[in-house]
Amino acid sequence: MNTDFLQQASLLDIDDQIELVEAIWNNIVSRNAVPALTDTQKTELDRRLADHLENPSDLFSWSEVKAAALTRIGQ
Repeated sequence: MNTDFLQQASLLDIDDQIELVEAIWNNIVSRNAVPALTDTQKTELDRRLADHLENPSDLFSWSEVKAAALTRIGQ
């Protein structure tokens, strides 16, 4: 990464920094750019797929997942 660019960006006020980040993000999205998975991410995905193939009925519905998440955050 160009550290000079990062240093210049850090001198912007917060609103301009946010606008810069949004512009960069929108450019990435418009190109349908997808970052490559790390080896750790690939390993985790392989582990999850293997677990699902071994236990295909071990699933939770969206309503169960949502209810559990809301309980964890106290809502």
